[in-house]
Amino acid sequence: MRVTQCLEVWKMGTINYLDALKLQEKLVSHRKSHKISDTLLSLQHPPTYTLGKRRTDHNLLVPMSELKKIGAELHYTQRGGDITFHGPHQAILYPIISLHEIGLGARKYVEKLELTMIELASLYGVKACAGQKGETGVWVWERKIGAIGVQISNGITSHGLAFNINRDLNYFKHIVPCGIAEKEVTSLKRETGIVLPAEEVIHEQLVSCFARLFGYSSITRKKSSSILSDKENFEL
Repeated sequence: MRVTQCLEVWKMGTINYLDALKLQEKLVSHRKSHKISDTLLSLQHPPTYTLGKRRTDHNLLVPMSELKKIGAELHYTQRGGDITFHGPHQAILYPIISLHEIGLGARKYVEKLELTMIELASLYGVKACAGQKGETGVWVWERKIGAIGVQISNGITSHGLAFNINRDLNYFKHIVPCGIAEKEVTSLKRETGIVLPAEEVIHEQLVSCFARLFGYSSITRKKSSSILSDKENFEL
């Protein structure tokens, strides 16, 4: 039986990757000890490449010196998945939720993350689907529009999904995205060819898709200004 149907959404704006990582670690600890309810971070990062726990450095195609020239960082993480890119014009969700309390296993959790992005794409007439065997994330034909990389510790999730709204796709030329060669990366803008609404609107639509698919009936929201002033929750 489900214990909680309340989701707190933190609208973070643009935040450095390491700061977001430290915040997730703190929130996971608080969620394990029941100090907070299920929490969803909605944000963007400055240009950042991340590698999962498999450490597939060979899928980074340029030296570190080249990353510095283009203003990008590289970070190693404990999430699943391969190398990926985060940056402006991308909608990122990091759920800090208890899978036990919502009655989901790891596989069903990832499937619902995929459905979250599939549903968002469908709002704009884009038919997306989950990847074939060995292909993580969400795809439009042979083009990847959304990435997934999660970490689960004692039933509490962190990391999450990244959906390309209007990404500068040139950043993906420096990597083998998610370790899948000879496949393209795409964006909502590229697939629709239309003038999209403000990115804040699309971020909010993604949050709404997530909340509906995961069955949350009550949502409260915090903006970055109130989060930063709440030292007990944000202190890193």
